[in-house]
Amino acid sequence: MKLLNIDYIPGKEIDALGVVKGAVVLTKNFGKDFMAGMKTLVGGELTAYTEMLTEARAIATKRMVDEATALGADAIINIRYGSASMMSGAAEVIAYGTAVKIL
Repeated sequence: MKLLNIDYIPGKEIDALGVVKGAVVLTKNFGKDFMAGMKTLVGGELTAYTEMLTEARAIATKRMVDEATALGADAIINIRYGSASMMSGAAEVIAYGTAVKIL
């Protein structure tokens, strides 16, 4: 599956099949959340949260690709990601784009 964040596929004609999306809400365990809170006192990267968001983006992307595959798509164009904090230590990540068939 070709994934692009532009609204066309260079040199190809395409047929739009529709919007596809994937979403996930992930949280870290209490221990990692507590340690991240301690890290805010001294500064630096909160690696537990970086890892959580990286994992969340991968899951959301896979779910989006699965939805596009079910439609018979060859590619997803104009891909975007969004995120929101759901509660302390938990985040929602959504991936969305337009599923297309290459003609």
